[in-house]
Amino acid sequence: METDKWGRRIRAFRKLKGYTQEGLAKDIGVSVSILGEIERGSRVPSMQMINDISDVLKVTPEELTPTE
Repeated sequence: METDKWGRRIRAFRKLKGYTQEGLAKDIGVSVSILGEIERGSRVPSMQMINDISDVLKVTPEELTPTE
């Protein structure tokens, strides 16, 4: 399922960059529960959210995009 892939990639980059869910959620302006839903694969991030996450984590949106 594609939502799982988004969540896994976002979680991996978040941890790699040393962010907690709380810290990243605050920096992108969403609740921790929304970010948690995305990371668990029960919600698909919007394009705006992908751009916000990539800006905060200093990666490209393409790096967050699941392959396959």
